[in-house]
Amino acid sequence: MKGLTLEQKNTVRDALNRYCDNYPTRNRAAESLQSVSAATVSQILNSKYENISDDMFTRIATQIGFSFEHWQLHDSKTFQDITFAFADAQTYKNVHWVVGDAGCGKTTAAIEYRRTHKNVFYILCSEDMHRSDFVREIAKQVGAPTDSTNLRDILENAISMIAFLNQPLLIFDEGDKLTDSVFTYFISIYNRLEGHAGIAFLSTDFIKRRIESGLRYNKKGYKEIHSRIGRKFYEVSATQMNDIYAICQANGLVDKAEIEKVLIEARKSENDLRRVKRTVHARKRIIEAQRRKGAGNEE
Repeated sequence: MKGLTLEQKNTVRDALNRYCDNYPTRNRAAESLQSVSAATVSQILNSKYENISDDMFTRIATQIGFSFEHWQLHDSKTFQDITFAFADAQTYKNVHWVVGDAGCGKTTAAIEYRRTHKNVFYILCSEDMHRSDFVREIAKQVGAPTDSTNLRDILENAISMIAFLNQPLLIFDEGDKLTDSVFTYFISIYNRLEGHAGIAFLSTDFIKRRIESGLRYNKKGYKEIHSRIGRKFYEVSATQMNDIYAICQANGLVDKAEIEKVLIEARKSENDLRRVKRTVHARKRIIEAQRRKGAGNEE
């Protein structure tokens, strides 16, 4: 496998520089990255790559949402809806729970919003998160210390740092995967941040059934959660075929017959954009292989 080129390393450096702008200091930015030291961040930002491995560049790129693939985003209605929810939450310190189909682009929109706006922090939730994991992940993302054994101290530092910022926004992706104990613990965090930060949760519509069940059986914390999101979910539009057509064209697949093949695959997956992306890449590789074969035959 070929190593990274100087141009690729420079693009990671530029993306890292934009990422660091989201934090008060470079050290805080480094705190938000897993297994990346402040010294490494400083060396890359100063274009001193001699002692930085390709694996480190790749590790940083993955964590800051940078991809070496030149994939163009499409400003679809779904993308606009999600972005509007983020902007509203950040500007007016609201809490929104954004609901959309799997593969409709929620995570992509979140990463792009974080990339293009200051004081935005992205937390990916999972079903195996305990309270301590949840708090430490929030602290890590905002650049707060996480080495204390006292969970309350970690949370206090994180909340203090968030409240100090101008219009901060916390985005919790796949929020429906949180267990009830973490789910209800969020309430105490929200109570501390109310009026100081915007909060947005992202998930599929499974969360609607979960909330309905929790309310029906009067489960602890569910009324509070429902109240804090305004007793309403922010439902985004489904991805349309014209969006997929535009995505194909934006990413260099312009032949109508080839686009139709992508549309056929999209219909099979309920317009899952992850499937669309893989199919576009596959069609482009096939076209390139056929082109090379044809050029070889001519020789």
